[in-house]
Amino acid sequence: MRKRLWLLLFSLPLFTSCIYTNIQQPLDRDLEASRLGDKVGRSHYKSVLWLVAWGNAGTQAAAQDGGLTVIHHADQQIFSILNGLYFKQTTILYGE
Repeated sequence: MRKRLWLLLFSLPLFTSCIYTNIQQPLDRDLEASRLGDKVGRSHYKSVLWLVAWGNAGTQAAAQDGGLTVIHHADQQIFSILNGLYFKQTTILYGE
């Protein structure tokens, strides 16, 4: 019984975020000099069943969505259910 408990405890990190993931991270290295701006643009792509994907998560599509001509900062948001059974990646741009 004790052996099974140790096996369970050591295997839990392997299964982190397998059921649900929703994270947002910066795509900028120099965060101290970043300023956001007045406008926000978003673009995304989606994937289902690891077989079909559609959309455009590029910076140009996000800039067009927000009407941006100058980009100050970029973020990336990742949403996943059941280790990618449903997956959505969003590019978020901030600027003028």
